[in-house]
Amino acid sequence: MQTLKVLITVKTYPIPSAKYDELVCTAGVTESGDFIRLYPIRFRDLPYSQQYKKYQWVEVLAKKHKGRDVRKESFRPQEDSLKILGEPLGTQRGWAERARFALAKRAASMEALYDQQKADGTSLGVIRPKRILDIEVSADDAEWKPQFLEALRQQRLWDDRKATREPPRKVPWKFHYRFECDDPRCNGTHRMMIEDWELGALYWRCIDNGDSPTIAAAKVKDKFLGTMCAADRDTHLFVGTVLEHGTWVVIGVFWPPRDDSSAGSAPLFESSGS
Repeated sequence: MQTLKVLITVKTYPIPSAKYDELVCTAGVTESGDFIRLYPIRFRDLPYSQQYKKYQWVEVLAKKHKGRDVRKESFRPQEDSLKILGEPLGTQRGWAERARFALAKRAASMEALYDQQKADGTSLGVIRPKRILDIEVSADDAEWKPQFLEALRQQRLWDDRKATREPPRKVPWKFHYRFECDDPRCNGTHRMMIEDWELGALYWRCIDNGDSPTIAAAKVKDKFLGTMCAADRDTHLFVGTVLEHGTWVVIGVFWPPRDDSSAGSAPLFESSGS
């Protein structure tokens, strides 16, 4: 067991888990910019005083995962040891304080991350795409798989506090970024699912405000593409691998205002006409 000080940069949307009740993958960086993955964290069960926000420093006792998860960045936290260290870092000077840590070990491209994955098992990173081409939106199941829900029900039979609590609502859409890297080996476009907690939270906020599912999905796309990847934003993607398959997904977006005096590059977002 060791004490970790981590700047939280991403949280994935919660999913039902037969083993962990609900699974939320949290990732961040150390003071030296090294990536850390903390799971499982039953975020909705944490006391309010421990419910951390993005770009907030936390301290937690944790140990390396063993068994199935050999990813070098993965740690199992002792949830009751988690402490929040101050307020979230602000957005002054173009998110400079956030960028100081979050982008300290930015990879040159997804191709570079693939190389690192083969070399040493790297499974977390952050990149700046050359161009975000689009977000593809496709219909998905409206409910969790029955076996997930049954396993969750069985687990909660012995916990009165959770027995009547609803599982996290499932977003009935899949969202994929399509983008290009600034790398000569990039032979087309990358297509990666977005699993950012903020995406699901925005979708359900729209639904709760009276939007139809189709309109809510359109508003999510507009925010994650039209706003967060706009020409005046220096957009980066936090990416990580899925344990079962080793494939990469987008787990968060870093989108400070673009510094035109030093950017010297074309707008990040180029409409594909779709």
